[in-house]
Amino acid sequence: MMQTPLASVFLTALPRYHQPQLEEAVDGLLNAMLEPRALRTAKVVLKPNLITAKNGQLACTDSRMIVAVAQWFQAHGAQVAVGDSPSFGSARAVLAAIGALPALQRLGVPVLEFRRRQEITLACGQKAALATAALECDLLFNLPKVKAHSQMRMTLAVKNLFGCLAGFHKPWWHMAHGGNNGRFADLLVELLAVLPAGCTVVDGVTAMHRTGPIHGDPYFLGVLAGGVNPVAVDTALLALLGIDPGDCPLWHAARRAALPGTTMEELVFPLMHPAELAVHDFVVPEILASIRFEICRFVTSSIKRALLRTGVAR
Repeated sequence: MMQTPLASVFLTALPRYHQPQLEEAVDGLLNAMLEPRALRTAKVVLKPNLITAKNGQLACTDSRMIVAVAQWFQAHGAQVAVGDSPSFGSARAVLAAIGALPALQRLGVPVLEFRRRQEITLACGQKAALATAALECDLLFNLPKVKAHSQMRMTLAVKNLFGCLAGFHKPWWHMAHGGNNGRFADLLVELLAVLPAGCTVVDGVTAMHRTGPIHGDPYFLGVLAGGVNPVAVDTALLALLGIDPGDCPLWHAARRAALPGTTMEELVFPLMHPAELAVHDFVVPEILASIRFEICRFVTSSIKRALLRTGVAR
């Protein structure tokens, strides 16, 4: 289904989410990355960043981006669904809060709650409870947002795939594999090998900086970035943002794993080069918070997740 090499990263400028510019930008990226004729009847799952309804207009992948990508796949004959495992609440509730749900319903695009899971063994022997919907599709389409992150410094393409862990297992990984000697970043990178064939388009039109992933400040970056290799996409975006990749735990983990795409020298840019879109005032956290949740936060978070999903909490 893919037609581009792992080293290719597609960058394009998009100053705002307005039509028809958004539709044209999405069409240009996806036609360059995929073979549209191979998409007929394919089962495609869009995996946006739906972290929470709180401050969702900034913290989540923009609703217009989600809808535009869903429409593109439908127009090429694919069976499209949208799914995620939000930190709080349900995917449907977050999509409703950011204004995407009515448009998706009009298109007949189902919303998948990443609750049903399948246990997969990673290369290191660690078990990962991954969402069945993410594993059983023909194409997993990663649709993250450019954001600073208080624990990982940045959340881009690789980090967004952490949401393929089902429900409660996401905070549990923070507890079990965080801490000073934890393997959180390395395990997250290992997920890439067990997820199905995929590609990425990163929403960098309105990004989040200073802190994150929920309560940062808006940064009008005006960029879309795409590719079939999420590591390569992240490397290109870090260069565009002027961030030393050595300061990012996930980049280090990908480098330790010898994954392709960690150096600019190996990347190819068929559209625009990061230097053409570079910025110099994007701010990221200087000191990273612990990945491991404190036990009280873990318990409180787990209870809140359960209540939100059953509709008890508002």
